[in-house]
Amino acid sequence: MTSKKREYEKDAVNLLRTSSEGVLSTISVRHQGYPFGSFVTYIADRDRSVIIYASDIAQHTINLKKDSKSCLTLFKLDDDYDKQNSSRMTLIGDLKCLPENDIENTKSRFEDFLPESKKYSNMHDFNFYRLHVDQVRWIGGFGKIAWLDNKNWKQKEPKWSKNETSIIDHMNEDHGKNIASSLNAQHGIKDEKAEMFSLSIDGYYVRSKNKIFFISFKEICLNAKQFKDALVEQAQEYRNFEL
Repeated sequence: MTSKKREYEKDAVNLLRTSSEGVLSTISVRHQGYPFGSFVTYIADRDRSVIIYASDIAQHTINLKKDSKSCLTLFKLDDDYDKQNSSRMTLIGDLKCLPENDIENTKSRFEDFLPESKKYSNMHDFNFYRLHVDQVRWIGGFGKIAWLDNKNWKQKEPKWSKNETSIIDHMNEDHGKNIASSLNAQHGIKDEKAEMFSLSIDGYYVRSKNKIFFISFKEICLNAKQFKDALVEQAQEYRNFEL
């Protein structure tokens, strides 16, 4: 991967991990062959697939049940006066209903990030859907345009996922100062009480002062050793940011 593509991928992952809303396009059933766009909220899973919580009566749900081909467009409107120079990306893939054995775990993660979704759980027509990403189009502003390598965007279950809770508990109980220094280094926020609460192949999420922040790693981590090594490397790198 070229240095330019590596930079694009890092920025794309950051947009994926720090956003929670976008425009979902599905293939219209009512107006056959035409794309249909609608606003949705989402979370990124431990890998880079995307989870939405959708009602059976929503038009995009009706569409995807007929044809799972979908794309989700994410964007960040910068303070720059020229909105055309802002960052955005389109994730292309198939949006499919989650199998029964994935629902409880996904529900818990979804509500961690979007607690307002709890009020829909008592409605029988809401279900979780996963966008299995196949292609990624990135635009980081003028001239910063590319189709990203889709290898790291394919759905994959990290080997550390079954130990996620124990990793989080260990870090919060024994390495809280490292979490705080990473938050300070990457976001300029000083909070000794910051806590890790969720992991991903690209880093981890921290709660601080009732807000969520993403702490990114330099490389993806698919097993426990890679995750541990990334945490150790970060602790050493951010030693000067300790509170």
